[in-house]
Amino acid sequence: MSKQKLELTWIGKNNPEYDIANIEPRILEENPDLSYGDQNTENMIIHGDNLLALKALLPEYEGKIKCIYIDPPFNTGAAFEHYDDCVEHSTWLSLMKTRFELLFLLLDKSGILLLHLDDEEIAYARVLLDEVFGRNNYLNTISLSTNDPSGFKATASTIFSTANYILMYSKDKPSSKINKIITLLKIKQRIFS
Repeated sequence: MSKQKLELTWIGKNNPEYDIANIEPRILEENPDLSYGDQNTENMIIHGDNLLALKALLPEYEGKIKCIYIDPPFNTGAAFEHYDDCVEHSTWLSLMKTRFELLFLLLDKSGILLLHLDDEEIAYARVLLDEVFGRNNYLNTISLSTNDPSGFKATASTIFSTANYILMYSKDKPSSKINKIITLLKIKQRIFS
């Protein structure tokens, strides 16, 4: 008997188009005209579709990446030149699920994922990451102050958001070592101003 699990469901979740097994493998090719710096480093800037790039990284980097930071479209409805930030909610979830699954495969056992979002999709992203990474591998949510709550924007007729968030997940929590960093910058500013 298989154990049931809690999961987020939406229209199109199991569409074969979003199954990582159905993503056509690609090969990354270096463009020497755009290359710069020390050729012996493992650093890369990849220009192209991020889904295809993630799939192309798997053969060489699966299980080898220590830390991944992603800043995906927040799905706010805004218009940007290089990506659509206004997709139907179920489409956004399907697009992110596929990428989370590939990112999970790229991380090594002690690897950590940092996902930067605002309040538009953060709650659903957390449930989706719980499903892909396992709820037990959730590490923390970091709140980033982005705007002053007393400024001009705060007087708008809608509720004003003053923060963005970073969700932190590990591939295997017991293997992940997080060092605490304490900054005293704010305290020093208060003392000396």
